[in-house]
Formats: sequence, structure tokens, C-alpha cells
Amino acid sequence: MFTPLELNIGLRYLRAKRRNQFISFISFSSMMGITLGVMALITVLSVMNGFEKELRERILGMASHITISRMDNEALQDWAGLGEAIANTNPRIVGMAPYVRKEVMFSFGSQVQGGLLRGVSPEKDPEVSDVWQKMLYGELSELRAGEFGIILGKGLARKLGVTMNDKVTVVTPQASNTPAGILPRMKRFTVKGIFEVGMHEYDSALSLIHVDDAARLFRLQGGVTGLRLKLDDMFEAVPVRNELVEILPGGYWISDWTMRHANLFRAVKIEKTMMFIILLLIVAVAAFNIVSTLVMVVTDKQADIAILRTLGSTPGSIMTIFIVQGVVIGVVGVALGVVAGVSLSLNLNAVVGFLERVLEVQFMPADVYYISTFPSELYWRDVIKIALISLGLSVLGTLYPAWRASRIQPAEALRYE
Repeated sequence: MFTPLELNIGLRYLRAKRRNQFISFISFSSMMGITLGVMALITVLSVMNGFEKELRERILGMASHITISRMDNEALQDWAGLGEAIANTNPRIVGMAPYVRKEVMFSFGSQVQGGLLRGVSPEKDPEVSDVWQKMLYGELSELRAGEFGIILGKGLARKLGVTMNDKVTVVTPQASNTPAGILPRMKRFTVKGIFEVGMHEYDSALSLIHVDDAARLFRLQGGVTGLRLKLDDMFEAVPVRNELVEILPGGYWISDWTMRHANLFRAVKIEKTMMFIILLLIVAVAAFNIVSTLVMVVTDKQADIAILRTLGSTPGSIMTIFIVQGVVIGVVGVALGVVAGVSLSLNLNAVVGFLERVLEVQFMPADVYYISTFPSELYWRDVIKIALISLGLSVLGTLYPAWRASRIQPAEALRYE
């Protein structure tokens, strides 16, 4: 399609001469608009991918990929045998730990807060949770059966006003018959640690105790609420859950992280899609500036087009000449935008840090935002998609002016020459 003749003429029309410098300036502006649009698209999508990954890792650092419990909300007694049977049937399960989960009230002095109490096994919980990496004070291993130690989230500890080794009273919704009447069950725990995972949902409400202490507190007779499973690939949670539904007998409730946090990640996905569409309009505006550029070029070159037609050029050849101009503008603009966008995405934290030092301002203060940096995760499939769409818009903007050029009649164009 692009023979040397059409290619040479199309490239020659792009070079500025004294009487068509304005047209060349518009071509340059269109090219820079495409470059900025592509760069912004790649950078923003990379930042949103980074935020999504950071959010997912923080949530799944405390939540499990798959959870198994009883449908009747009764205690799971033979959890060790059940876990062994599950592990032998699916090699994608790389971690497993029992847990007890109950809603309770925490009391310290005059402060009372509601929250979630989770009984964990200090030996097995690191297989399914990252809380042991998020400890500000103390260690997860300091939870020992019979000592009634407790680890609190940073926000919960701050609300209660407790520090290390303070005594916190846990009030359960269960009641006990006493000579004074029916009273709620209460137990004092010693604060053995404080963690911070960076998610308000967990830091302000979650506490951890030993699974044996939790079973004793809630009278589970050695049972647990359920099992938490970790997979080698969290995106395989749905098929693994479906396999477990077929393997396990009735009476078990099996859920995965996509069910528990579906709305949150769906909202993030919708937001990312809308940002893609909005920023793509920048590229579209720049790409369709090519239309006005080529329309003026066609008007300016009517005599040249007529002469080429009289020399034997076909309408398709004339159309190709002007398509070459739009394609060159689009290719150069997209290439520069991809280089700039990829470079900025890979060095975003350094660039943001430099701007913060120059402007003497912090864009995301750590005391306000849980994520105080701009996480960037570059996906090459996004880069390729952006480049192809931008190039397609550029080519699309050339079709109408090129078609108009191919329809010029030599006699009409040369009548007043």
C-alpha cells in the first residue's frame, strides 16, 4: 500500500515551509497531544494497578483465600482430620490454619469498644496470614495457650488507651448463671502485642488470642469456628472452592476472598475503567486534530493533487499520501507517549519525591493516608492496548480528509491556476 512515491510525498508534506508553517505547528500540537494523552493513560493505569495490588495484599494479609466452616454455625470439631483430607486432594493449597471468630466488647478503665476477637494458632497462622510481619510491638509467638495473652490492632489499642502488658477485659455475648443471676462471660487478657496492617477495618476492630484460649472462652470443647486456607495463586480461589464443594460432604460453608470483598474490587475495577475512558478522550481530541490538519493540507495542496492526477496517480494513491501523514503523526506521538509513560511509571516514586522536595509539600501524608506512597504496577498488556487504540484513533482521523483529497477533480482544481 505504501509505495516509495506516496511515502516520500506524504513525508514531504509534513515538513514546514514558509507558507505552511501554521499547518506544521498544528501537526506538532496533535503529535504532542497524543504523546501527553498516552503518557497520562499509562501512568494513571499503572498507579491504579498499584493501588489495587496494595489494597488486595493488605486485605488478604489478614483475610484468607478460602474459608471453611459449618453451615449451622456450630463448632468444627475434627478440623485437623478435615484439613489433612483437603490438603491431600488439592496441591494448590499451600497453607492451612484453624481459627475462632466472635464479636465481643473490649473494656479498659472507662473505655468500652466493640470489636472482633479471632483465635489463631501462632504456629500455623503465619502460613495463611501476614500479621506476624505487621507487628509494631511484641511477637505473635508470645500468644501461649493458658496465659490469656492478646494482640490488638493499633487503632483499637489507641481507642482503649492501652499499652503493652495492660489488662483488657473481654466481654462475650454468652451468659453464665451465677448466684447473682445471669451475667455475661468476661475474661481479662494481658496485652502481648500491637499490630498495624494499614487497613482501618482490621486496625480499629481486630484482636488476636490463642486458639485454645478462644475455644475455652467460648466453650467450644476443643473445636474451632473453621479453617483458613492459602493458595499458591489467589486468583485460583474460585475453581478451588468449586472443587472443595464437590469433594466435601454437605453441611460445610465454603467461601473465598472474591465473595467477601467482591463489591470493593468491583468498585476499583469500575473506577479504573472510567479513568481509562476519560483519559482516552485526551488522545481522541489530539487524534482528531489530525482531521483539521489534513483538511488544511488538502485545501493547500489542491493544485499539487490535480497535477499528480493528471500524471496518472490513482485516487487510492492520493488517499494513501494523506494517510501517511496521519499515520506518521500517530506513530511518533504514540511512541513518544509510550516511552514517557513507561519511564514515568517505573520511576514514579522518585519523581514524586523530587516534586515534594522542590515544592516542599507532601502529597499523601502518612498520618492521614494508610498508603503514603504512589504504588505503581506496570502491566504491558495495558501499554499495548493503549498504544493500539491511540494509533487506531490517529488512523481513523486521516480517513475523511484523505478521502476528500482523492475526490478532487483536476479540471476543477486547475481552473483558476
